[in-house]
Amino acid sequence: MKTNLSLIVLCLLALVSTTACGQKVKRPESYNYQRGCEAARNRKWEEAVSYLNKDLQENPHNGYSFSWVAYVRLNTRELGPALSAAESALKYLPKKDVEYLAATHSTRGDVHLQLGDTAKALADFTRAIQLQPEQTDMYDKRAQLYFELRQYDLSDADYHRMVELDPGLTKGYMGMGRNANAQEHWQEGLCLFDYAAKLESDLSVAYAYRAESYLGLEKWDEATDDIITALEYAWDDKAADLTANLKEPALTLFITKLKVKAAKAPNKAEWPFIIGLMYKTNKHFEEAVDFFNKANVIDEDPTFHNCLAECYYAMGRFRQAIRELDLSLNMDSTQTDCLRTRADFYYEAGDMAAALAAYDQVITSYSDYAFAYYRRGWFRELSDDFDGAVDDLSMSIVLDPEYSYAYASRADVYAKQGKVTLAEADYRKVIELENTPEKYACAQFAYHGLGQDDKALAVMQQILENDSTYAGHFYDASCLYGRMGNTEKSLEFFEKALQKGFRRFAHIATDDDMDLIRHTEEFRQLIERYDTPSADEYDTEGDSTSVTGFQGTTEIPFTKEGGVCTVKCRINGLPLHFVFDTGASIVSLSMVEATFMMKNGYLNAGDVVGSQHFMDANGNVSVGTVINLKKVAFGDSELTNVRASVVRNQKAPLLLGQSVLGRMGKIEIDNQARVIRISH
Repeated sequence: MKTNLSLIVLCLLALVSTTACGQKVKRPESYNYQRGCEAARNRKWEEAVSYLNKDLQENPHNGYSFSWVAYVRLNTRELGPALSAAESALKYLPKKDVEYLAATHSTRGDVHLQLGDTAKALADFTRAIQLQPEQTDMYDKRAQLYFELRQYDLSDADYHRMVELDPGLTKGYMGMGRNANAQEHWQEGLCLFDYAAKLESDLSVAYAYRAESYLGLEKWDEATDDIITALEYAWDDKAADLTANLKEPALTLFITKLKVKAAKAPNKAEWPFIIGLMYKTNKHFEEAVDFFNKANVIDEDPTFHNCLAECYYAMGRFRQAIRELDLSLNMDSTQTDCLRTRADFYYEAGDMAAALAAYDQVITSYSDYAFAYYRRGWFRELSDDFDGAVDDLSMSIVLDPEYSYAYASRADVYAKQGKVTLAEADYRKVIELENTPEKYACAQFAYHGLGQDDKALAVMQQILENDSTYAGHFYDASCLYGRMGNTEKSLEFFEKALQKGFRRFAHIATDDDMDLIRHTEEFRQLIERYDTPSADEYDTEGDSTSVTGFQGTTEIPFTKEGGVCTVKCRINGLPLHFVFDTGASIVSLSMVEATFMMKNGYLNAGDVVGSQHFMDANGNVSVGTVINLKKVAFGDSELTNVRASVVRNQKAPLLLGQSVLGRMGKIEIDNQARVIRISH
C-alpha cells in the first residue's frame, strides 16, 4: 500500500503556465530548465541534475529548478542534497503556485520520512493537503504514514476523504480495509475488500487481503479460494505472505485445491511450483522436490532449480543441491545469491578447496559483497589460515559494520592467535549490536568469550524459546556447551539437533566446537545413526532436467544468409527451419506454422497455455499465444516441454530463443565449419 515516489511527478508535469488561486502563474521557459524537467520525467537522473544545475547557475533563484532537483535527489537516495534543494525551492517558489508548493512539501515529506523524522514528514504532507485539498495522492501518503504509526482512526479519515473525492478509487477502500484487519476487525475488513474487488475485479491484492479477513473469521474454504484467486491474477507480496504462513486446517485444504488447479491446467508450471513452495515451507522436502520437478518438466526455470537446491540442502544431499544450482546458473549466470549459495554447498559437501575457489569467484565479480568476505573469512579460519581470515572478516566489517557474526568470527580468530584485547573488543561489539532478545544470534558466544557464562546460557535459552523448531539453534547450544567444557550437555543438544534435522556433517567434521565430544562413543554412534551414505552422494534421483542426448558435444549444421544463422530442427516431429537467435527470450512461431501444426495433429488444444509478451535482441516486444512444444529435437538430441510464442504476424520468422538455448549448455558458433557446437 506504500505510494511510489514517482507519484510526486504528477504534480510537476505542467510545462509553462497554470491557474492558481484565480491568478496566472508564469513558469520558467529556459532551455536548461525544460531539458532538465524532460530528463527527470524520463528518469534520467544524472542528465536531469546536469541541466537543472546549469539553469540554477544562470537563475540562482529559480525555485522550480530547485523543486525538480529535490525530486531527482530523492529518487537517487541523496537525502542531504534533496533536503537542501527542497528548502530552497520553498523559499523561492511563487506563493501563488500551489501545485509546485504542494509537490515540494510532498517531496520534503518523503525525505524526512526516509530520515526517520515522522513528525516533520506528517507536517509536510499536511501542508501539501492544505495547499491542494482536492488531490487524493496527498491523502494517500499521509494515510500510509498514519497506518505505519498505528494511528488507524486518522488513517481512516484520510482514506474516507479519498473516496469522497473519487468514489471509484479502489485504493481508499483497500486502505480502510487494511486498517480494519490490522485491528482484527475482520468483518469490517471483509466488507471493504469485497467492495474493492467489485470495483476492480482483477486486483490481486484485494483478494489477498480479503483472504486475510476470512482467515481471521476462520472461514478456511473462502480464505483458500481467495488466495488462489489472488495468485491467478498476480504474485503480490500479500498473497505470498499468506501462502508462506498458512497453517492447519487451511493448509491441507489449500494444497488440495492447488492440486485440483494443477490437474485442470497441466501445462501451467505455476501450480506445481506453488505446491512445492507450500511443502518446502512446512519442511516436507521430499514432496516439495516432486512438485518442483513437475514444474521444471512443464517449463524449466532457474527459480525451480534454486528451490530444488534448497530442498536437497535441507535433506543433507549437498552434491545434488550443487547440481541443481549448476543447472540454474547455466540458465542465468548473473545470479549473485546463487553463486554464493553454491560456494556454501561445496563446503557442506566437504570440498573446502572448491568452496574457497567459488568464493574467490564471487568476490572477484562482486567486490563490495560483505557477506561473501565473511563466509570466505570463516572458511579460512576453519582451514587455519588465521591471517587471511582476519583480512576477510575485517573487510566484511568495513562493508557492513552492523553484521554481528563478522565480529564474532574475528573475535574467535583473535582468541586463537592469543590477541586477547582485540578479541574482547569484538565480543563486546557483538553484545552491543545484539542488545535485545529479538536480535540474539551469536551473543551467547560473545558472553562466553568475555567469561560471562551465566549470561551466555541465558541468551542461548532465550534463542531456543524464540524458535524451538530450528535445528541450528540446538547445534549452537551444543557448540556453546562444548566451549564451556560440558560434555554431557554438549552431547544432549547435539542429539537434539540431529533429531530436528541437522545434517551438516562436513561442517561437524571441521568444527572445533565439536572437539570436546568428537572422540566419545556417544558422538560416534549418533554420526553412524544419522549420517546415511545417501545423504551426500551425487545421485540422479529427482533429476528434473528435460534435456536428453547431450552427453559431451553435439554439432548442429547451420546456413547463413544476411548475417542470420538458420538451423534444422523437428518440432513434435515436424521438420522446420529456425533462426538461431540468442537475443530472443523464447521460441516463436508464426501463425502460419502454428495453424498448420494444429490442423495436422502436431499440436492440440491442450498444448495452448496462455499469452505472453516477449522481446528479441533489438528490443522489439510482441504479444503472442503461448503454447507447449512437447518435443524439440536437433539431430539425435531432444528437449521436452518447451514454451513457445505464436506471433500474430504471418510473416514473422521462426526464432529459436533462450527457452531452448538456456537449457542446452555451452554454445559456440563455428563460422568456418558452419556448425553450432553445444557442450553439456
